[in-house]
Amino acid sequence: MKISELHKLFLASSGISTDTRKIKEKSIFFALKGENFNGNTFAKEALKLGANYAIVDEKINIENKKIISVENVLSSLQQLATYHRNYLKLPIIAITGSNGKTTTKELIHRVLSQKFNAKATVGNLNNHIGVPLTLLSFDSSTEIGIVEMGANHQKEIEKLTEIALPDYGYITNFGKAHLEGFGGVAGVIKGKSELYKHLQKHDKKIFINADDELQLELTENSNTISFSEHKKADYTIKTLSSSPTVIVESENTTIKSNLIGNYNTKNIAIAIAIGSYFEIEINRIKAAIESYLPDNNRSQIIEKNNNKIILDAYNANPTSMAAALESFKLIDANRKIVILGDMFEIGKTSKEEHQIIIDKLKEYNFDEAFVLGKDFKKTEINSDKIQAFQTFEEFKDYFKKESVKKSTILIKGSRGMKLERVLELL
Repeated sequence: MKISELHKLFLASSGISTDTRKIKEKSIFFALKGENFNGNTFAKEALKLGANYAIVDEKINIENKKIISVENVLSSLQQLATYHRNYLKLPIIAITGSNGKTTTKELIHRVLSQKFNAKATVGNLNNHIGVPLTLLSFDSSTEIGIVEMGANHQKEIEKLTEIALPDYGYITNFGKAHLEGFGGVAGVIKGKSELYKHLQKHDKKIFINADDELQLELTENSNTISFSEHKKADYTIKTLSSSPTVIVESENTTIKSNLIGNYNTKNIAIAIAIGSYFEIEINRIKAAIESYLPDNNRSQIIEKNNNKIILDAYNANPTSMAAALESFKLIDANRKIVILGDMFEIGKTSKEEHQIIIDKLKEYNFDEAFVLGKDFKKTEINSDKIQAFQTFEEFKDYFKKESVKKSTILIKGSRGMKLERVLELL
């Protein structure tokens, strides 16, 4: 079946389904394959549950006109997404980077929604399956699409740009994330800047932080839209405070966010710059940013039992961990406690990077620090204020005996550490 014909079926459907446990009535089921599942085996069930059609790439032992055979289901999903994107002809903003992608996406979405019917990536659907699903969630009423792109290997962003064909792009930063897959920091820079290369090749617009020398270098002679705090740029956004929440100023307007840490200043700044570029009034930009409350364990501020908790347990890498500690150091509080979990996907540099974090804890001299996980357990600590635990259970047994009151607590670790569990102990 041609993609154009499949697209007609898609327009007449209720959308795309890829999981029979969440099947949508009158949807099109795409029988995707993974390491531990084969969607082809669920094609019949999808139809029974109400799907209009099932797209398969293996022989199904049933005569049914609603089962459509293609060479590769994933490839067909991606081609359909690109076809749909071209059919809608709407502007697409692509966002990638080592840290802050999701927060940046949410802020931009909030700002653009002040004027447009803007739609954005839901959750973290930012890979080779998530990006097509995001594009296919846009419809004729969508005026601007915001697509988050994640990657942990080179050539992945290149593939995602070929699917989404963005008109605008922004890279939050180049940090020490997914070092194992990218092969080091140089590999991260090369992999993430595949977004720049796509935009440059097609003469599309690139949003850049002009205070970042590397971004300036990589986008030289490109079609750029810049923001800065210190240099001449298209938009000037100044940081007034980041202790604990970020307050910025733009166009003589003070914007008080609910985001903590100076590492969030640039995430807020790009949202202001993009809003200004799309001619949204500064007061409406202010309203959008000030109404945004972080959730899903990302930079959440929680008050519990006379303690102020900064929960940033969605993910962690050496760059974001160092930034979080730097910001926490600047917060004015009577008693500061840090609880950190292992950083994953660092590869050969894991021992070195975890030791760097321990050394920062020593330097900042917080009142107490607890580090959890096998990688932190291997570090050299030599400090009475830092305690290491190999497992969460070991930490739990110790910590539940502690009397923690009137303290400011930072909790941060990789997703697999599930450090939001600490809340139950406070």
